[in-house]
Amino acid sequence: MWVILGLFSALFLGIYDAVRKKALKGNPVIPVLFIASLTGAILFVPFIVGSSAGIIASDSAFFVPEISLLLHLKIFLKSFIVGFSWFLAYHALSHLPLTIMVPIRSTGPMWTLLGAIIIYGERFTTLQWSGIIIVLCFFYYFTLAGRREGIDFFRNKWIFAAIGATLVGAVSSLYDKYLFSQYDRMAVQSWYTLYLIVVLLPFLMLLWYPRRKAMDPFRWSPLIPLIGILLVLSDFLYFYALGNPDSLIAVLSVIRRSSVIISFVSGALFFRETNLKRKGLALLGILAGVILIVTGSL
Repeated sequence: MWVILGLFSALFLGIYDAVRKKALKGNPVIPVLFIASLTGAILFVPFIVGSSAGIIASDSAFFVPEISLLLHLKIFLKSFIVGFSWFLAYHALSHLPLTIMVPIRSTGPMWTLLGAIIIYGERFTTLQWSGIIIVLCFFYYFTLAGRREGIDFFRNKWIFAAIGATLVGAVSSLYDKYLFSQYDRMAVQSWYTLYLIVVLLPFLMLLWYPRRKAMDPFRWSPLIPLIGILLVLSDFLYFYALGNPDSLIAVLSVIRRSSVIISFVSGALFFRETNLKRKGLALLGILAGVILIVTGSL
């Protein structure tokens, strides 16, 4: 059951990437990010209020229990980590082709597992070393493919933003493992979604609003709130699967990251991006390496 939930989470995440790319086209990043996050936060308000008022039963999958001040602080830290990752990812996605962004993001499970190995003192297995070498080789091959489009991976600041978003996202995944092993799933997701608004509001008011007239004008699109809805659905299914005592975080991380296939196909079909054979081969090689790393971790 948790595998099926992980697959549906990947489906929604892949659609989320494509919709996000479309909504960002010609739009400033920060207000799009803020409104999408605000939409997700609004979805959780009825669950928090309904649980507090006794309308939602305590045995319901949507019940949000009361939590301590310490847990609120821990969840706020998660919101800060996720907000920073999204800030980098949205800016990178607004300046890079989706078929460039996707292979970079597909390395996420590798960094998550490397972090877990370092934190918990595990040693690399032969399969893990093989997977790491394959990922690095195909990532270098991918940089060569990017140069055909005039993108220098070692000088382009948006490439560094994409890599930074991936690394910070890996930190978030490691922190998720800690939070969801000890605390209620709905409590963490609902409050972290609300605290994201607190984290992102200074970006909106200090970085975008004073300079809005000198930047691309903000254009409303129904795709913007859809971004928040799709992410909430993907996260809800992923966190629900993660809460299953039989689930394997290593397997789930790869299943969820398989969303890059949907994102890559979307970039080819809807955004008419080029140089697809080279980038597709790089993506398949990176995914193969990640699978080897995860297999060696089980």
